[in-house]
Amino acid sequence: MSSIPHDAGAPQHSWLSPASLLKLVVSLAICFGAAALGSLMTMPSIPTWYAGLEKPFFSPPNWIFAPVWTVLYALMAVAFWRVWMLGRGSALQAAALAFAVQLILNVAWSGAFFGLHAPGLALVDIVALILAIIATMSAFARIDGRAAWMLAPYLAWVAFATALNAAVWWLN
Repeated sequence: MSSIPHDAGAPQHSWLSPASLLKLVVSLAICFGAAALGSLMTMPSIPTWYAGLEKPFFSPPNWIFAPVWTVLYALMAVAFWRVWMLGRGSALQAAALAFAVQLILNVAWSGAFFGLHAPGLALVDIVALILAIIATMSAFARIDGRAAWMLAPYLAWVAFATALNAAVWWLN
């Protein structure tokens, strides 16, 4: 029994062409630029404001966040790159818009939680972020199922972060 690849009939792409590699670099720059912006808002509050908050029993140690987010941003970048390479027309526009919205909400969460010291506002933002990630996965799936699934760890982590955010808001 033979199986037909998911992208059967799709145009062939050279993943290692200069144009493709440029798109990968741009995708990485967009995602890690957002990460850097979020980090700028986060880092000053870690040893001060955040250190003084009551946290739930399931709060991970601070050192775990940087490696987890590094992997998640890399996965986001590669997923977006795949969609950018394979998508066309309105499907690509919808996927790029959904991706941009979730990335803006991602950065806005850091601003709300750590920058403004407003866990309640951050909780509203992160619920919107979950919906935006789901919408992005749906838009990506119309173009490339692998790209959509590459966002699943991000969705899982943000769901966990939502519970953590809610608990910090409740406890403080």
